[in-house]
Amino acid sequence: MGIIKRSKRALYNLFLRPSMKIGLGILVTGGFIAGIIFWNGFDAGLKYTNSEAFCISCHTMADNVYPELQQTVHYRNRTGVRAYCSDCHVPHSFTDKIARKVQASREVWSHITGDIGTREKFLDKRLELAQREWARMNANGSKECRACHDYEHMAFEKMDIMAEMEMRGAAARNTSCIECHKGIAHQLPVVESIRNEDLDKLLANANNETTNIQQEYFNVLPQSLYLDESLSDVIGSLEVATAVRVIEKNNDAEKIEYELWRKNKGYGRVLYGEFSLNTVSAILEKDVAQNSDFNVIEVKEDPLTGLEWQKVIGTAWIKSGGLTADVTPIWEVANASYTQGCSTCHIQPDTEHYDTNTWPGLFAGMVGFTNMDEDTSKVVLKYLQLHSMDFAQ
Repeated sequence: MGIIKRSKRALYNLFLRPSMKIGLGILVTGGFIAGIIFWNGFDAGLKYTNSEAFCISCHTMADNVYPELQQTVHYRNRTGVRAYCSDCHVPHSFTDKIARKVQASREVWSHITGDIGTREKFLDKRLELAQREWARMNANGSKECRACHDYEHMAFEKMDIMAEMEMRGAAARNTSCIECHKGIAHQLPVVESIRNEDLDKLLANANNETTNIQQEYFNVLPQSLYLDESLSDVIGSLEVATAVRVIEKNNDAEKIEYELWRKNKGYGRVLYGEFSLNTVSAILEKDVAQNSDFNVIEVKEDPLTGLEWQKVIGTAWIKSGGLTADVTPIWEVANASYTQGCSTCHIQPDTEHYDTNTWPGLFAGMVGFTNMDEDTSKVVLKYLQLHSMDFAQ
């Protein structure tokens, strides 16, 4: 007991009792110097854990995501300015940075236990890991991205027209960067697609539907456009839910007429359903778009871009079948697919939450994490566009 008491007294004298031999100034100065040494050591350690060398010292990072980064513009570009791991994945403010370092202990544990220690294990966990990081970035409005890419300093007029339209809309809504730019620095998780049986049923019903001359119908799924009734020369494709009028029938072929918009720029290959809105309705081959003698029935200038749009009437042949008089069943299948497929990762946005021209970029960042096949994704995108805020009542 005597030894314990003496030990306690010695500790008290060392740390709590005022020194009788060392001056207060010396103690304060020594404490200040010790604090500087401690802080510099702490800061150096913090900087080291933010370094690329530290990040890729783990073979999981070095063998998987780092080689992917090296193939992107964030690693190598014409200006020579590149992003490092910590630029995107570590908060820049001190408080948030420390909180993120604490959270990283879970990742250290996964490394120690080999939870994602092989390529196969990493790929199996990739969607879960990606969703966790996307959620973090969405929660702070992609704050790390905006350290370099800030809406207020973007020269929208220097972008190409499509990018300008997308980015102006995103800036107006203060959209988080990661909502549209998933997979910009690393590969997206692979999700196997499953054929949509409901779409196959719609197509089967359309094949059994009899069409009449001079009546309007809607295309169920993408199909080829042909030059004549022999269906031997493909001139483009007709996209989902595009309104057409049957004007002639010949055996297994039907001649259709369409009224669509195109931008009076370049070849004008893409035809849209609405003025100034990127609702793709048909895509023509380059030589066809360049040499076609369209009947232009209206010309308007887009006030946002200053680009001239033309409303044209065109004709083409398609294979019989694939047209339906009622578009409602198509939208019902699209809505069900959107609700089921996109709720895998999060609660999907309401269709009216975004405008028509924003949905393509946003949906492209979402669809890769669903099991939608290509046809279903096209139907869903057209549904989202035609039920966006631009069409809200």
